[in-house]
Amino acid sequence: MGRSDGSFEGRTALVTGGSRGIGLGIAQSLVDRGARVVLTARNAEVLAEAVDRLGGPDVAVAVPGNTGDPEHRAAAVRTAVDTFGRLDVLVGNVGINPVFGPLMDLDPDAFRKILDTNVVSTLGLVQQAWRAWMAEHGGSVLIVASVAGLKSSEGIAAYGVSKAALINLTTQLAVELGPKVRVNAVAPAVVKTRFAEALFEGREAELAAQYPANRLGTPDDIGEAAAYLLGDAAGWVTGQTLVLDGGALSRGPR
Repeated sequence: MGRSDGSFEGRTALVTGGSRGIGLGIAQSLVDRGARVVLTARNAEVLAEAVDRLGGPDVAVAVPGNTGDPEHRAAAVRTAVDTFGRLDVLVGNVGINPVFGPLMDLDPDAFRKILDTNVVSTLGLVQQAWRAWMAEHGGSVLIVASVAGLKSSEGIAAYGVSKAALINLTTQLAVELGPKVRVNAVAPAVVKTRFAEALFEGREAELAAQYPANRLGTPDDIGEAAAYLLGDAAGWVTGQTLVLDGGALSRGPR
């Protein structure tokens, strides 16, 4: 995947949840290195803005829709192959966290929705990419998990359970799809995105002080790490989850 010089020239990536935040940060990092990208998200207008920001239709195309829909996933994969002739890189970034509170109060239907969107749709996307291109030609997959999947996550426990499942899914897929396809994950802590805004709004300095790096993450931080894991420089790295947390887990409880 890519080349040893870090270039993705001539390669095509599919990035779900790519209209803003971490997904757009990863897409930008890949485009900066020469990749062409297919972006998915539910909001067509915001997705179109992301395509323009990345450089327009010569390097990016949008496939609006819900990643939980199997037909949408198939359409996204098909668009990559039909438009750019290949699908070398897959980034599963879609995630929802619609509930806050203890697991004992959680509506089981809400839990099913979280698992279906965050976990089942990710597996479905990898299956589609494998069958359409990667089984024959190879490729590299990155799954966006979270530090919430590595420890207890008070208030967002259901989200944490889904991310823990993605971390294990990464190891399972790395074994099953190797050596054709490498599969890795990133596990970010709080990144300054609209999705995470409720976690840091009004208390960013206080929260940042808990990180040895003394700041929150940015989409660019995740994008740079993603480019490494997806490229040839990480050619002997598979089944791994790279924690991107400014050192927070190293510090432990305070």
